[in-house]
Amino acid sequence: MTDDAIPSSHDMEPHGEEGSGISELLVPVLAGVALATAYAMQREWIGAPRELQLALFMAAYLIAGLEAFVRGLKLALRAHLDVDFLMVVAAVGAAFIGKWVDGGLLLFLFALGNALEHYAMGQARKAIRALGKLAPKTARLLRGTQEQEVPVEQLQVNDVVIVRPGERLPADGRVRAGSGAVDQSPITGESVPVEKSPGDDVFAGTVNGDGSLEVSVTKRSADSTMSRMIRLVEEAQHQKGRTQRTAEAFTRIYVPCVVAGTVAAIVLPPLLGWLPFDQALLRAIAMLVGASPCALAISTPAAVLAGVARAARSGVLIKGGLHLESLAEIRAIAMDKTGTITAGRPEIVTMATVPGVDEARLLSLAAALERRSEHPIARAVVLAAETRGVPMLSAEGVAAIKGKGLEGTLQGARLQAGSPRLLAESGAPVPAALQQAINQLDGQGHTIMTVLLDGVPQGAIALSDRERPDARAAIARLQSLGVRPVVMLTGDRTAVAKAIGASVGVDEIRAELLPEDKITAVRELLHKHHAIAMVGDGVNDAPALAMATVGVAMGRGGTDVALEAADVALMADDLGRIPFAVALARFARGVIRQNVFVSMGMVLLLIPLTLSGVVNTTLAVIMHEGSTVAVVLNGLRLLAWRDRGAPR
Repeated sequence: MTDDAIPSSHDMEPHGEEGSGISELLVPVLAGVALATAYAMQREWIGAPRELQLALFMAAYLIAGLEAFVRGLKLALRAHLDVDFLMVVAAVGAAFIGKWVDGGLLLFLFALGNALEHYAMGQARKAIRALGKLAPKTARLLRGTQEQEVPVEQLQVNDVVIVRPGERLPADGRVRAGSGAVDQSPITGESVPVEKSPGDDVFAGTVNGDGSLEVSVTKRSADSTMSRMIRLVEEAQHQKGRTQRTAEAFTRIYVPCVVAGTVAAIVLPPLLGWLPFDQALLRAIAMLVGASPCALAISTPAAVLAGVARAARSGVLIKGGLHLESLAEIRAIAMDKTGTITAGRPEIVTMATVPGVDEARLLSLAAALERRSEHPIARAVVLAAETRGVPMLSAEGVAAIKGKGLEGTLQGARLQAGSPRLLAESGAPVPAALQQAINQLDGQGHTIMTVLLDGVPQGAIALSDRERPDARAAIARLQSLGVRPVVMLTGDRTAVAKAIGASVGVDEIRAELLPEDKITAVRELLHKHHAIAMVGDGVNDAPALAMATVGVAMGRGGTDVALEAADVALMADDLGRIPFAVALARFARGVIRQNVFVSMGMVLLLIPLTLSGVVNTTLAVIMHEGSTVAVVLNGLRLLAWRDRGAPR
């Protein structure tokens, strides 16, 4: 908490183990026992000397109020007014005029409400901490041919661990041997296990299926994706949203006004002859209780913490209350095409060949050149060749043809693969059927690779970066939530963009954009719609992500860049998590508004009722503390929230 905030026992930070509140219940229980015994003695149910009654009352006061008094006194000496300290002063004032029971009940209920509040808040924290408990404490380390069980903290990068069927993975790593399905739901929120084979990344805390895996460790325990998620979510608790900052600013002005009003309520009625001093003091104490802004102070943090925890459980990392509130306000969304709407991995759609050349031969020739390249299109061609089992040839002297493709030598012949411009510049006649196929495929938005051998056309391969299977449903859900337009931004050709855009149902397409053009597009959308989200891969789209109201990074399984780059990170490349996050944020906004209404409504109700004497101190404490616990429990509803409007 910053120095300028109004400290309170109703603050976010709990006392005790993980803020469970269980140990704190001992304080009100002991105080309650002492208070009840003293009250019984006072009513002559139990014969006891007055000195013993007084001792029990004082014990109840000390047990329930000492911690708040000491903390409040320290803050008061620093010119900070603490609500808890004022409560203790009110209780002491009641005792001063002989109302020991009223003062003791005030402190007892205040301590009880505080303990219950911390218990409720602890449940939200447990939802976050539960993530950390998913990772096992030990790992089966492979040393040579021997397996040795070691604490996960001792694992180093490049160590190899054995993960048996049904076990949780102890560390982030890459599969070295073995295969099987891994349940990644604790990290990514994916409901279906993901098949893993050598070369695939895996994450600590996920559950191995029915295959045994050898995993090479890529991150130490403290740097694992799970650990980073927990740290970032915990840090998000301390990033305040606009509503919380407004409430704190209001409280800094409001609390001194309450103090001044309390003093006036004590002094003025006796001076004006309206009430005797003891009645004026009791009513002022009751008003002080009712006017205390405890519920307001906790209403927003409770909902924000629960909302962030709920999102994290579903693989959506929202970095604080500010971004949760902003996400609820977006009215339009921009999405990068490659790697966001599409998978970012081109695939072969079809092939066209000349007479005498079959598809296997054409693919084999193309792969002979492309196997030397790391370009995504090259990888797609090589993967297709390997998958189809075509002969794997290897060209020599492979070199780039600037802006056109590659060339090399295969069995003494010149081999070229690249854009259709190679055909035009070769001077060789192009069969009419091949040219017609190229024109048709190009018009459909596919990327065309032509292949020539000794300057003679062999055929053409059409590739396309296919849209994600969930893209259309996710975009439709966003539109149903009123997030329109959904705008696709891409540096790709207009024909390609139109084909993808029509397939997934976006409202608007902006193609052939340079990186600075994307920033301009986002700025224009912001000017028109005021609050927009930008979805990208967290690397190339970083400037546009920063420009938007909310930047959303596709996580690619939780990469470091995605975790750090944006306001919201999707731990899995699942576009369906975006409408989920928007709907959750809007529900959280509704809960926050309900909490503010309840907390301030109770204050506005209790001030006149206590001053008029309709509500006494005891009832004021019950109503006040009840509203405080109610707003916390209302916020915790977010932990069990489900997106009812999502397609089944």
